[in-house]
Amino acid sequence: MVIIWARLPKMWLRNGKLVEKCKITSPVASQNKAEDAQKSGKFDDEIVPFIVKNRKGDITVDKDEYIRHGVTLEGMQKLRPAFNKEGTVTAANASGINDGAAGVLVMSREQAEKRGVNPLATIKSYATAALDPAIMGVGPVNASRKALDKAGWNVEDLDLVEANEAFAAQALAVNKDMGWDPEIVNVNGGAIAIGHPIGASGARILNTLIYEMKRRDVKRGLATLCIGGGMGVAMCLER
Repeated sequence: MVIIWARLPKMWLRNGKLVEKCKITSPVASQNKAEDAQKSGKFDDEIVPFIVKNRKGDITVDKDEYIRHGVTLEGMQKLRPAFNKEGTVTAANASGINDGAAGVLVMSREQAEKRGVNPLATIKSYATAALDPAIMGVGPVNASRKALDKAGWNVEDLDLVEANEAFAAQALAVNKDMGWDPEIVNVNGGAIAIGHPIGASGARILNTLIYEMKRRDVKRGLATLCIGGGMGVAMCLER
């Protein structure tokens, strides 16, 4: 899988889907947006603090540790390729492998009313899609198109999008193929900045999307991510 991941950005570059400069500037923007969101408390509602006990006393963990503050283009350009000398993937333009947990509570409208629960959002549709594992990173394109079709929506109907950033090249390729407004995608930074806790990332981006939809009081959102091995998954949400 590491070999496939290392090859993917170079394949997208060869296919003319993006230019090297964009691949550098997009992770800078991701980091800067995440820094701003963290400093302004935008992540606080979606994080459940927990206590870590040690000899020096209790430590409250209530913020993501991976987000870097003060990231610059000049600093990112100094990093060396992570997989091979001629490669384009660095620690700056790839998501981090992080520990984390995330969850959501799903129930029918009838159960929510019965239990006095005020839903944060409604699942309008969801979809999975398979594709050649060699280009697994663009799985969100196929899955998002299927989910939008099932919801009866167009790309232009979306108010916000959370699309997992496995790599900068992968994220830019998805944005280009979907043709959605990049200004509504990962508005508080993506996985390059926040991290990629494999197994929890789907619920993480779902929570981030829902709370930002609530904050902005917007109606329609889409969450999507690629899956190692050649798949994509997407969900359309409505408030």
